[in-house]
Amino acid sequence: MKDLKKNFGEGPIWKIILAQAIPLMLAQLVQLLYNVIDRVYIGHMNGNDSLALTGVGLTFPVITFIVAFASLFGLGGIPLFSIANGAGKKDEAERILGTSCFLLLVSSVFLTILGYIFCKPILYLLGASDNSYIYAADYLNVFFAGTIFAMLNTGLNGYIPAQGYPKIGMLTTVIGAVINIILDPIFIFVLNWGIKGAALATIISQIVSAIWILIFLVKKNIPIQLKKENIRFNPKISGDICKLGTSNFVMVGTNCFVQAACNSTLKIYGGDVYVGIMTVMNSIRDIIQLPISGLVNGSQPVMGFNYGAKLYNRVKSAIKFNTFYGLLYTGIAWLLIVVFPTLWFKMFSSETKLLNSGVPAIRIYFFGFIFMSLQYSAQSIFKALGKAKQAIFFSLLRKVIIVIPLTFLLPYLGMGVNGVFIAEPISNTLGGLASYITMYFTIYRKLGKNKETTVVEVV
Repeated sequence: MKDLKKNFGEGPIWKIILAQAIPLMLAQLVQLLYNVIDRVYIGHMNGNDSLALTGVGLTFPVITFIVAFASLFGLGGIPLFSIANGAGKKDEAERILGTSCFLLLVSSVFLTILGYIFCKPILYLLGASDNSYIYAADYLNVFFAGTIFAMLNTGLNGYIPAQGYPKIGMLTTVIGAVINIILDPIFIFVLNWGIKGAALATIISQIVSAIWILIFLVKKNIPIQLKKENIRFNPKISGDICKLGTSNFVMVGTNCFVQAACNSTLKIYGGDVYVGIMTVMNSIRDIIQLPISGLVNGSQPVMGFNYGAKLYNRVKSAIKFNTFYGLLYTGIAWLLIVVFPTLWFKMFSSETKLLNSGVPAIRIYFFGFIFMSLQYSAQSIFKALGKAKQAIFFSLLRKVIIVIPLTFLLPYLGMGVNGVFIAEPISNTLGGLASYITMYFTIYRKLGKNKETTVVEVV
């Protein structure tokens, strides 16, 4: 493993991180097109009627909940996989990969059944009206059929760049997104299938991407393969994956509850139009947070490898690199939002009612976005080094302890819909500072000073 492509322990750490992160950013950009392109087309359906966009917004918490389980059982195993790989324990890494795949398969079947049974009551609980429910149900009834492929896609693709093949991981999403982009206008407008067509295009693209991942992971000429005999339930490894993956589950899963809290509160204080505005805001947020997300996620296998190899100075260098460029990027992104809010909104809808109410809201919602870089940096370090408890706590702090209570409380105190939007910058500031300061004093300053390590061992 002397090749830089496969060895994260040699060469300038920033070059290795960028070699991992840039393809991952491109992959995530393409992955984002799965959802964003749907919203763009849907936002311009029926003469820019925002009701269809509102309906899609109601599906976000449900889809996020599914992604949370993919993060729990898929992404939860990647830090363990990287640590085992860095320590030269190939058999352990293969067992981790196989167990992760098994958990994804079983949970996807379970979630598909639950989705079809409880679709209607969940959507009304999330704030659907009789009019918006029709659009939301049409989308989900198609989407649920492809749950297994969506979860394999999200959960297993990370094991490809974790072995030093970031470009292959990028191609996974490129292939799927290109298919989605081609099929969306055909299904939505040409065949006139509307929102059902958008969902079907997404599922077909997920199926192709999942097949691509599986074909690559079973190849015999890669360092660590997905072997049939390892796709089974291993109690010890499953426990370790869930323990570390809980941080991913909480981070993604709490997004589900935040989205649900926002939608239901906005439905009360502003009606369907404000649920549509929040749909646009989530879409814009997905776009602008992509580079910082790609940077920190790309650095995780690098940090995990070097931590497992006890190269602590390289881990510290990675932390400094992530921090500096994360702050730089989020500062620029914040400025662009403040200066060009209308431009961002018009990507998704040109409806006058949506624009007039949405432009002031976007400036409030993204105020202090720079502090999110601190949250991202700290959380990625906690996860990469196997610090599951810290990662879980700070996810809960920002979203469950700060955002959700403020989302319900501030509108009630007389701030109306603005209270929902103000809750976000408050949580970004408090959560970002708390997590990064804790990481600095409990991890960064102690790396390399103690002879013993706290690497999570997997049998």
